[in-house]
Amino acid sequence: MKNIINVTDANWESEVLNHDGLVMVDFWAEWCGPCRMIAPIVEQISNEVEDVKVCKLNVDENIATAHRYQISAIPTIIFFKDGKPVDQVIGFTSKDNLKSVINRHL
Repeated sequence: MKNIINVTDANWESEVLNHDGLVMVDFWAEWCGPCRMIAPIVEQISNEVEDVKVCKLNVDENIATAHRYQISAIPTIIFFKDGKPVDQVIGFTSKDNLKSVINRHL
């Protein structure tokens, strides 16, 4: 079982931008119902897909990073490959859809 990494404004660069390979970042907030609904799916992806690093960023606690990526709706999942954003999914989505996006970029 892989851990989901909680990223912050402070460790964003080291955990996401400097990572070689694919990173899936779930932008979320405590008060967001759809974020709570997608959380178990994000956890399943973390456990089932070997070649992707899975991270979560609380938008209320990390405003600078959320603003940098123009997060206006949550949940938003952005996929980064070798430090560059390559895809995103806004709103609740299925595990199959997330796996499809991941497979496009592996």
